[in-house]
Amino acid sequence: MVVLEKKGHICDTIVSLYHEGKRVDPVYRKMKVEPLGVLSFDTETREEFLERMKKVVEEYQLDIRFWNEAQKVQVLDDGFLVQTGGGLEIKAPICVVAIGVFGKPVKPSYPIPKEVKDKVFFALPKEPLKGKEVLVVGGGDTAAETACFLANDNKVDLSYRREKFFRINPTNMCALEKCCDEGKVKLLMGTDIEGLEEKDGRVLVHFKDGQDRVYDAVFYCLGGMTPRTFLEGIGVEFDGNKPKVDYYGETNIPRLFLVGDLALLKGSIMAAFNTGKKTIEGILEKYGDLVK
Repeated sequence: MVVLEKKGHICDTIVSLYHEGKRVDPVYRKMKVEPLGVLSFDTETREEFLERMKKVVEEYQLDIRFWNEAQKVQVLDDGFLVQTGGGLEIKAPICVVAIGVFGKPVKPSYPIPKEVKDKVFFALPKEPLKGKEVLVVGGGDTAAETACFLANDNKVDLSYRREKFFRINPTNMCALEKCCDEGKVKLLMGTDIEGLEEKDGRVLVHFKDGQDRVYDAVFYCLGGMTPRTFLEGIGVEFDGNKPKVDYYGETNIPRLFLVGDLALLKGSIMAAFNTGKKTIEGILEKYGDLVK
């Protein structure tokens, strides 16, 4: 078995989108998800999660080819030919796609001017911001966590198009309310953005209600989207916005499986792990002779 990884490390969603010390929850909000495999865990920090997953890789001696993003998957009569950005060509009888959705963040409908692109973020930058005026856009857990994290060293506004939050879990809601009570975060509820432009080296934000505000940086926390173009290029069929898969995650293309958020559309880490367990069961049951 070979694992193709587009980055130089495992768990890129956690590495890229979770700030230092951030809590990693196995389930989303109050979902009830019973673990099916060996990857069960309780809530832990980002660092604890990454260390544990590193040990899993070492224990099972996984063959991971880093810096090899799958760019093309060709369906053959006897399997698949996968071509990577790192120059590899791998032929295999079975292909499992586990690329998630957060590699492609949802972007706003309006264009981001090139003059301010270096001040607009979809994840926390490697170099922390300090002493800046920052706008965070979004209404979910990531938006709340990002706002609270940035508020430690910056002045933060949080813009959400609805009048009240309904997707933030209780822990993050309490943290956000505390930041607001302490004057670290200002909520801009019921606000929608019309567009951005550059002004004196900063970002001028035009809101649809007519007000304009200027910031040093803008963070969009709008979630992720299924890499539909990539999947449809392979031949995967969709039912609305969701790829068609069976209980085991097998698509309309025999021996091509989707796992994780690709199969769930929306779920949690533990639910995503569970899809991997189901897929392995399906592979062994239907195609065991090809992998033994």
